[in-house]
Amino acid sequence: MLEFIHEYLGSIIAGLIVLAIVTLIIVKEVKDRRSGRSSCGGNCGACGACGACHEKRQDPSYK
Repeated sequence: MLEFIHEYLGSIIAGLIVLAIVTLIIVKEVKDRRSGRSSCGGNCGACGACGACHEKRQDPSYK
């Protein structure tokens, strides 16, 4: 087992670094979403996912 770890130590460390970066990105995205921040530009007329990120408003001019 120690021989395996010694032989692949560089790959193990690189994998752990990548895993840590991905984890930090996911945590930041979840935190931003919970606090109401998103990457939405606010132009719902040009957005195909408008219904997914904003609740429907009562205003008839809202698209």
